Amino acid sequence: MDLQLMLSVAMFAIVTSGTPGPNNVMLTASGANFGYWRTVPHMIGIVLGILVMNLLVAAGLGVIFEQYPPVQQVLKVLASAYLVYLAWKIATAKSSRIDSETDARPMSVVGGALFQFLNPKAWMMVITAIGSFTLGGDSYWVSVMAIAVIFMLMGFPCISMWAAFGTVVGRLLSSPSAWRWFNLVMGLMTAGCLAFIW
Repeated sequence: MDLQLMLSVAMFAIVTSGTPGPNNVMLTASGANFGYWRTVPHMIGIVLGILVMNLLVAAGLGVIFEQYPPVQQVLKVLASAYLVYLAWKIATAKSSRIDSETDARPMSVVGGALFQFLNPKAWMMVITAIGSFTLGGDSYWVSVMAIAVIFMLMGFPCISMWAAFGTVVGRLLSSPSAWRWFNLVMGLMTAGCLAFIW
């Protein structure tokens, strides 16, 4: 891959990773409720999930969506149901920062990675990247690996900013009432990501 193509992939990765979506809303809520460092496994899971998706789409999984549209519809329904569940969990959560009795935990590496397979924005990012930036012939897998690495290098700092933002917001919230409102708003924003799906 030449420098111009790599820069194009980098810009695409920054824009798609850094703009609002299910991952970034959940990272903001997690950063506020659990702090930045406890949210790092969630972020690592997102990056690893995107990496695996890049490789699977490059190997031909993306063709399934084109040839079998019902598969995409099933994915939309599953993603919608899971997103509503996560939105409810966020909206009704008690903050672990002020409530020592809460059993809430941040998302794990595995949870963050698996969520990507139900995240329509992640599918859009990966299918577009592989479809737009890969090279033909013997350079195909080299370009796929370059895209995957660029997404990791650009994606982590972008999503990290959302977790850091949440951490700052969390430090400003000092009452149970403020936490309830914050979590409610984050839950509603997570549910609002259904617009990305449909």
